Amino acid sequence: MPNYKRIILKLSGEALAGSNSVGIDMEYINLIAKQVKKIYELGVETGIVVGGGNFWRGRDENNIDRATSDYMGMLGTVMNALALQDSLEKLGVITRVQTAIDMKQVAEPYIRRRAIRHIEKGRIVIFAAGTGLPYFSTDTTAALRAVEINADVILAGKRGTDGIYDSDPNKNKDAIKYDKLTYIDILNKGLGIMDATATSLCMENNMGLVVFGIDDPKNIIRVSHGENIGTIVEGDKNE
Repeated sequence: MPNYKRIILKLSGEALAGSNSVGIDMEYINLIAKQVKKIYELGVETGIVVGGGNFWRGRDENNIDRATSDYMGMLGTVMNALALQDSLEKLGVITRVQTAIDMKQVAEPYIRRRAIRHIEKGRIVIFAAGTGLPYFSTDTTAALRAVEINADVILAGKRGTDGIYDSDPNKNKDAIKYDKLTYIDILNKGLGIMDATATSLCMENNMGLVVFGIDDPKNIIRVSHGENIGTIVEGDKNE
């Protein structure tokens, strides 16, 4: 049985690139969509936040104005959202894309009450274009949308890692994996799995987070059932 009633699934842009370094791997997106359909059929109310790093990473480009670069990244998230929507709807899953930047010919504008109503009606909602503001990451978007729709948890799927480590496990074979952390730990240790804005927002609103590996898309099912994979992040027990 699912461990959560309502979730935000955070998918990085890199996750949607699959075996490609850039762009969209539709074969891999179809694998993710099939797993999302399974949790949908189990009655888990699902919102999805997609990143855009497979197209553009605004903070890494120094030759373009930062705000402009971030807007370019937001457009990348919209392309990812539309690809995932197409894949889900071909599987018979009713899906809506809502964008934080108004583009009515492409998707609905983000309206909190409408998003909640879609989810209550059993539709999946994909949140695109980040927060609609530069300087904020899609991790912050995931935290914000999770709080806004009253989700139980954020399930953050990552490529190339199966949780949070004290250093990059792809570069350091002796990296130590954490099974449980608090948000204060993430900030104090500078673990970098989420930016400080997203981490603080989750901490202030006592929002649960599970970071897990999505190289195997079946992990989406496992983590939604509460299996002990990845790293669980909770509020400070001493609060």
